[in-house]
Amino acid sequence: MSTSTTTPNHKGVAFVTGAAAGIGRAIALRLADDGYELAVNDLLRSKDALDQLTHEIFEKHGKKVESVIGDVSVESEVEAMIACVVEDLGGLDIMVANAGICIMLPFMETTLEDWERQFSTNVRGTYLCYKYAGQQMISQGRGGRIIGASSVVGKQGEPLMAAYSATKFAIRGLTQAVAKEFGPYGITVNAYAPGAIDTPLLQNLAGNKTEFYEQESKRAALGHIGTPAEIASIVSYLVSPEAHFITGQSISVNGGRFFD
Repeated sequence: MSTSTTTPNHKGVAFVTGAAAGIGRAIALRLADDGYELAVNDLLRSKDALDQLTHEIFEKHGKKVESVIGDVSVESEVEAMIACVVEDLGGLDIMVANAGICIMLPFMETTLEDWERQFSTNVRGTYLCYKYAGQQMISQGRGGRIIGASSVVGKQGEPLMAAYSATKFAIRGLTQAVAKEFGPYGITVNAYAPGAIDTPLLQNLAGNKTEFYEQESKRAALGHIGTPAEIASIVSYLVSPEAHFITGQSISVNGGRFFD
């Protein structure tokens, strides 16, 4: 196993879950541009999109990109995915636990199955990624960066999103607690909390896309919704050496929808 990430064209190894589309895809592209070796994950049904991403990164940078199919809500699969990344790329320096789902329903129409499905992917998946990435980073002894995905509704609850909102509040609490435990090892743990971002997930939730986007734009001080690249830029900074004194934070990137 490699114990150094200081070679001129190799900043370290990053693993991004839920990378086939949207925010995860943008994060993977940005980290590749930043010079990191990359492993990307998604479910089997997204394999074609994941393959397109790895091809795009290879064509641009001429470096191997590890594609890892797996379900972040299954402990054995998370453990195996991280072991695969370490074996093939020589270690793990950045874990971006981006994978998540959203089911938009009135609270009284939300079934227990809806509730548990979102908690399984969003909360259990983040917990498992934090746990096994942290285990690997601690064993390496060179610090690291762990980043999760909260949300604007992980800071202020919204109608029709009770279960999803609860998962994103949970990720904030998890991030704060783990940051305190991992701090002594030189590992920072943070999360991003996006507002409305133009992704396939948001488009699927929108119904009337034009009307929905107009409503969301009016809620932001800047008057428009965001792009995945704007979330990727925050991740790029959080994994940089300059961000070594930032940990336990869930950073709002919401165009001024609210201020905290």
